[in-house]
Amino acid sequence: MSEIFEEIVGLDKIIHEPARLAILTALSSCVSADFTFLQRLTGLTQGNLSGHLLKLEEAGLIAADKQIVNKRPNTTIKLTTRGKTSIENHWGQLERLRASAKQWDGESGK
Repeated sequence: MSEIFEEIVGLDKIIHEPARLAILTALSSCVSADFTFLQRLTGLTQGNLSGHLLKLEEAGLIAADKQIVNKRPNTTIKLTTRGKTSIENHWGQLERLRASAKQWDGESGK
């Protein structure tokens, strides 16, 4: 059963980081979201949110579309196909790990 703990430690850190997990989870529930919406939802500062979005974009999990709307910058973010698959797989992995951990009896634990 120690494989459970090895798998937990091996979770994808790009996705599992709390702010990025929140962003990806929010995006998995809609077609797209704008920067301001994600900022309000997550409570992140502009700089922090920008940094997380950049990491997610570099990983190929999101796509950002930057435009000028009514003379103001507007960034819309959506999950890529890879992002959709990755977040679904991540939540599935967490659910399986939780179920396995509930059955762990502390073997070899002292």
